Amino acid sequence: MRNPDVSTASLQDGTYPRPQLVRRRWADLGGEWDFRYDDEDAGVADDWFAGATPFPLTITVPYPPESVRSGVNDTTFHPVVWYRRTLTRADLVESGRSAADDRLLLHFGAVDYRATVWINGALVGTHEGGQSPFSFDITDHAAAAAELSLVVRAEDDPHDVAQPRGKQDWLEDPHVIWYHRTTGIWQPVWLESVPAAFIEGAVWEPDVPKGSVRLELELSPQRHTARTVRVDLSYAGHPLGSYTASAAQPRVVLDCVIPHQANGQAYESLLWSPEDPRLIDATVALLDGDGSVVDEIWSYFGLRSVGTAGRHFLLNDRPYYVRSVLEQGYWPESLLAAPDAHALREEVQLIKDLGFNAARLHEKVEDPRFLYWADRLGLLVWGEMGSTFEFSPTAMERVSREWVSVVQRDRSHPCIVTWVPLNESWGVQQIAHSAEQRHFAQAMYHLTKALDGSRPVISNDGWEHVESDLFTVHDYATTYEDLHASYRDAAAFDAVARGVGPAGRRLSVLPDLPRTEPVMVSEFGGILYAPNSPIETWGYSTADSDEDFARRLQALFSALYDSPVLSGFCYTQLTDTLQEANGLTDENRKPKLPVAEIRKIVMGPTWRERA
Repeated sequence: MRNPDVSTASLQDGTYPRPQLVRRRWADLGGEWDFRYDDEDAGVADDWFAGATPFPLTITVPYPPESVRSGVNDTTFHPVVWYRRTLTRADLVESGRSAADDRLLLHFGAVDYRATVWINGALVGTHEGGQSPFSFDITDHAAAAAELSLVVRAEDDPHDVAQPRGKQDWLEDPHVIWYHRTTGIWQPVWLESVPAAFIEGAVWEPDVPKGSVRLELELSPQRHTARTVRVDLSYAGHPLGSYTASAAQPRVVLDCVIPHQANGQAYESLLWSPEDPRLIDATVALLDGDGSVVDEIWSYFGLRSVGTAGRHFLLNDRPYYVRSVLEQGYWPESLLAAPDAHALREEVQLIKDLGFNAARLHEKVEDPRFLYWADRLGLLVWGEMGSTFEFSPTAMERVSREWVSVVQRDRSHPCIVTWVPLNESWGVQQIAHSAEQRHFAQAMYHLTKALDGSRPVISNDGWEHVESDLFTVHDYATTYEDLHASYRDAAAFDAVARGVGPAGRRLSVLPDLPRTEPVMVSEFGGILYAPNSPIETWGYSTADSDEDFARRLQALFSALYDSPVLSGFCYTQLTDTLQEANGLTDENRKPKLPVAEIRKIVMGPTWRERA
């Protein structure tokens, strides 16, 4: 698939796999690939990468082999898998490579968990981390032959609990809150043609009080050539400003002051929010010494701020009540991979239609195209890391290394307003008793703040907190009275925060740290309602009719809305997911009650004013 031009219109379908750094020239490598299991792990020793070995199966990329959509549909243990695809001359032409010195890049959105890549039998590179993107320059390989044999080996040991895996089960069959594994390629694979000198990365950081945005550019290594970066900003087709900077170094930082924002009476007209998801378009060009364009990308950002003040969560410096829903990002036929780009748009729209203004991505680093639609349609997002299940030096190294890549990938998205490196003490199960685990949680908090100081960070969502910018609680009380009791006033919540909270957890394991952050119940509800399910299901409470489900929902949402302490909540969960059938919709995204009825409950007693 090739983008005809770099423009807002060219992205409206949301298919481009890297939505904030767009070029004209690219080719989608999704579709049928040869596939083979390697349960004996003999493939490397037997030179499977050399191209002569038969690969007897066919898989549809980027769907994991455990999924129906892959065409393989095998959920049993297979720790090593191999892929092969011929890159034809048509693929190379589609990628747009034209000039002799153009570079050809091979991109992987995500491969779970460890990937090794060969072309024509030659090792191209390796990558570890199942939730983060990676790329290789394959120009020299492409010059050597008319057709290229691309081979990928993916290793995903289901028993390695030091591997960041989120909700992927270590048992063969899904149980309780864990689901089928996602092995190997599960996000787009694509080719991109770039000039010899090109823009490798672009990060936007808005500054609303100053009416500006900072652009951090990473450029490919260059010879001693005088170059310039030019940035043109516009909104809805109207120019906002043009900016230039010297590009003598591989890293360029450019502060763009937007003249429109100088008018204090009009500055809000450009701000991004769920209610008004305004996006500012940007064209970034790398210019040669004579002013000719060497490379050009299209990007965008949202001008908005997030933060906290006292017990308030702030959006654009105003208190903002967060109505969030837990998003597992799991699909019955494609598992962690989305069925297609259109399904990601529909998912964001569904969340908004049900009355939520936010989604908490749960134990998963989501496809960037979901974030694109959250940016464009207006949905706040909590970005969360998929957890390990053990605490060890290996687990800490893997989590921290991959988290750096994830934050760097996603921190330009205006929709992301909170970072969650750890959840419910997964991987730090003894944090209340282990100083080492507390230090790790604090380190992840501070690492995240060092990477991105513009957003709140939660050290350990829902359970034992160390330092946090939001104080979050997971509370699955099943009645209005029991849920409301902990949040009816500041004194009641203070007793919970300093004592033992829901699930018998101490909510704070740094007792000398004053707790003055905004308070949110970041998991609640979990009402099971799946009367016709063909499998055994579970939830935190059970409804037996539409009327009973609506009554239970109303009671729990009212318990939180009636609290003067809270600044937001997150309901568990959006969709039924295998045996965890406590969604507001079934697994096929069909709401269990009329959308208008769910929306009224979610938006609370003042829902008409909140609409």
